[in-house]
Amino acid sequence: MDILRKQFLAHLGQTSPSPLMIEVAKAEGVYFYTPEGRRYFDLISGITVNNVGHHNPAVIEAVKRQAEDYMHMMVYGELVQRPQVEYAALIASLMPEGLDSVYFLNSGSEAVEGALKLAKRCTGRSEMVCFGNAYHGSTQGSLSVMGGEEYKNAFRPLLPDVRRIDFNKFEELDRITERTACVIVDPVQSEAGVRIARKGYFKALRERCDRTGAMLIFDEIQSALGRCGAMFSFEKAGVVPDIVCLAKALGGGMPLGAFVASKENMGKLSVDPVLGHITTFGGHPVCCAAGFAALRFTIENGLCERAEKAGALYESLLAGHPDIKEIRRHGLLLAVELGSAERMYTLLERFKQAGILSDWFLFCDTAFRISPPLTITEDQIRESVSIIISALEGRS
Repeated sequence: MDILRKQFLAHLGQTSPSPLMIEVAKAEGVYFYTPEGRRYFDLISGITVNNVGHHNPAVIEAVKRQAEDYMHMMVYGELVQRPQVEYAALIASLMPEGLDSVYFLNSGSEAVEGALKLAKRCTGRSEMVCFGNAYHGSTQGSLSVMGGEEYKNAFRPLLPDVRRIDFNKFEELDRITERTACVIVDPVQSEAGVRIARKGYFKALRERCDRTGAMLIFDEIQSALGRCGAMFSFEKAGVVPDIVCLAKALGGGMPLGAFVASKENMGKLSVDPVLGHITTFGGHPVCCAAGFAALRFTIENGLCERAEKAGALYESLLAGHPDIKEIRRHGLLLAVELGSAERMYTLLERFKQAGILSDWFLFCDTAFRISPPLTITEDQIRESVSIIISALEGRS
């Protein structure tokens, strides 16, 4: 083992006992490369971060230009900084009426934390409703509304007054009551293996929240900004949430999160008490500049439409293979179901040997993930599918 890998294991906090241990030297488009020049297809985009592709020229130029002007200046919300203002205005212009105020943070977990606090502040209530097999982050508040009990038990006690219900069960919506401050939901349950809502489910959820006065939070951290085949998944769901959480692709490869609400509701965090929510580095000007460039690139290059077509092509090329039990798809986010965790882990090792980076899902280890950059071409899709099929059949 070389020195760098030894230092990686010795000095970096580890997330699992079995990291991939692939050293990255550079990345471009849908590929990344090792120092030896070996090429890998990146079929997970840093878990839907690199929607506009690695080393996107528009993003790189925006980062360089902003870094030359200024970087961090002051805690968030005090000074007028053009990258924050322009990016917030662009995001608000894409949102429906009533979602016009953007609070920038550093990550998706922080976006969820802010959204939960805002819902409590606006309603004066404490109960939070979440869903089984939902993933919202790893901080203690976001962990409290995550659906996987096995990930929560070692860290209890967590936030009190959290009620969990089952996704897609209409009959459980009546557990949302006048005590409920908010309901937080993934518009597609990504980490459950791309589970899609039943027809009419989100409309029924919206109606129940309206009836009880609960705020509806859509966690769009994985699904937004073109990944689902639309700019936001709530557009496909046909409902408008009260708060939207964004991150991952929001920074164009830089760390950035946000929650979006009405100006009236967001203003409640600034009084009684003042500084009701605060961040030092949230909305970092370089990150906002990168995100602004990435979103402009997404719009100008029609990546929403390209995502839907690319996802459909992957599905059509893989469907019918005898080892594939099911394909669940939401735009260019696919769960390819093998029906066996053992087969899935074996396949991921074959992928690694064949030059593909994929992954499993946090609450579904019988399927592998396909979510490449939205810039992937038809030829690249066909080449990656050929490698996937060879790996499925034990060939390299």
